[in-house]
Formats: sequence, C-alpha cells, structure tokens
Amino acid sequence: MRKTTDQKTENEALIEKFRFRHLHPNVLIGTASDRYAGWGGQIYTPKRYEGRISRRSNKVGGKTFQEEVLPVESVEEYFEHFPVLELDYTFYSPLLEENGKPAKNFHVLKTYAQHITENDKVVMKVPRIISAQKIRRSGKYIKNETYLDPEIFTKRFYEPANAILGASLAGLIFEQEYQRKQDRRPAEKMAEDLDRFFESVPQDTRYHIEFRTEAYLSSPVFAVLEKYGVGQVLSHWTWLPSLKKQLAKADGRIFNSGKKRIVRLMTPRGTRYEDAYARAHPFDKLVDEMLQTAMIKDTVELIEKAVQEDTQTSILINNRAGGNAPLIARRIVEEYLAK
Repeated sequence: MRKTTDQKTENEALIEKFRFRHLHPNVLIGTASDRYAGWGGQIYTPKRYEGRISRRSNKVGGKTFQEEVLPVESVEEYFEHFPVLELDYTFYSPLLEENGKPAKNFHVLKTYAQHITENDKVVMKVPRIISAQKIRRSGKYIKNETYLDPEIFTKRFYEPANAILGASLAGLIFEQEYQRKQDRRPAEKMAEDLDRFFESVPQDTRYHIEFRTEAYLSSPVFAVLEKYGVGQVLSHWTWLPSLKKQLAKADGRIFNSGKKRIVRLMTPRGTRYEDAYARAHPFDKLVDEMLQTAMIKDTVELIEKAVQEDTQTSILINNRAGGNAPLIARRIVEEYLAK
C-alpha cells in the first residue's frame, strides 16, 4: 500500500469503484450489516435484484421507518468489494432455542454460509442474552438472568456458529451496553465476572469485547482481557471517548491473542442512536454534518498503525456513523492514500 506512484494510482482507481479487498493484508475494511438497497449503484447492481427487494418497518425513537432489504445472496456481491462483514442480527437472539432446536437466526446464517467462500471473513455479535447486563422488556430494562452464562454461550451460539461458518468466522464481539453511573458495577467486579466467564468457555483467539462505559476501560478489566487473549474493541460511539483516547487507555496494546484488532464506527460522538438513525435513513448518501473529522483522522491513524506494526485490523462501518457506510469507507481510504 502506497509503495509506488503506480500502486497508489491503482488503489485510487479501485477505491473509486468501492473495491477494498486488496488494500493491504493487515487492513480489512467492512461494514456493520449488509443488504441495504440504498447501496445500489455502489456495492450492489440494482438490476440484479429487481422484484426481489423486501420491505420492513423499523420503529426507532417513536417513529416508523421503511427499510428496503436485498436477498441474502447479495452477500456474494458484497464480498466482491469488502473482505470482512459484521453480522449484527445475531445480537438479538441465539442460534439455538433452549431445547436445542435451530432458531430463526440459525437458518438465516446457514443461508449466508451458502454464499460465502473461505476467503470471505465474518465477524458476529454474541447474543445480548449473554453479553448484556440488562435486557429491554416491555419498554423497561430488567436484570438479565443469563448474563455471561458460559453454557448458553457455548451450546446455543459458539458451537453452531463454528459448525456453520467454519474458517470464515473471523471474530466474535461481546457488546456491553452503556451503564449509567448509578447502575454500573465497579471495574473490579466487572473484571471478576469476565474472569469467571472466559475461564469457563472454549479458549479461542477470536474473542473481542466492546465496552460502552468508559469506566470499564481500566487496568482491572484490561488485565483479564490480557489473561485470556480477549481483544478490546475500539468503538466510535455516542458516549465513549475518541478512538485515540480509548487506545491510549490501554497504552496502545492489543490484548487479543490472535494479534487482531476490531474497530467499530457506529454513531457520531454525542449523538443518540435514534437521532443518528433518523438522520442517516435511507442510508444512500453521506450526511456531511454527521461525519466527524476526528473519527476519520483517528481511523486513518489506526490503518497506519496496522501497516507499520504488522497487526491485522478490521474496520467495521455502520451507516449511522455518517449516512452511508460504503461512502464513509471510501472517504477514510482516500484520506489515507492522500497522506
């Protein structure tokens, strides 16, 4: 990457066509979710899906939005452009029911697997019944009785996910919800909980955890991550400090035993999920006032770090970070190539 003028020109031509697969072995650009009809003409060929676009209602912040969704097979075209994809729908329920029978998400994942090659990489979100301390039920957040349950994780998610995706499964993200000051546990308690959990689940180099509470970006927690080789997800999200500051809190270290880093660009800092969603919908263009300069700058620096330190970094981009994930990806890589 950027070794010669000819290579730079070639990269720029590929980026113009949203082709990100051959940037550098250590830089995997991808998106958080896929199948957005709003990416037509960028990632997807509209004529290819004529008559096969489904529509669904999504209620966000008291408003109802209509989303247009491509068939699962569109992931084949997605992987012509990107080397990695985050599947986040698995956050909402496990792959297997309590009785061990396949759940709806299991069948969806099997369909994805039919259109994914061994050279395509998938990062999955661990179900919230495992990773979240509280679950929203009937408009209220209640204590999650299955929080960090190793058996549910192993039997109802980890084992079937591996069986379906095999070598294409590149990462598992445990997303911790934001904890208000009056509700949060001390960092030491969080570290104890994580210690018990990771001691009880299969050892794996693909675990990463995303803390959305800054207080947990601390020495006791980092010590547990290092002990079990669990990565710290750097997340550009509403109430978190900048990516650069999150990295500094860990002294720039990579705790993941596979020596891989995951960066998630989710929402503009200071902007709530529902507001970011409303401004970004229908996800077909950049919303310039949403796209924060510091996010671009910090991400470019992380790309440079990945190349210089020979550390693989996956950068997963959500539409809500600036309106349209493919265009955000192109902006980031253009900034990198211009340096």
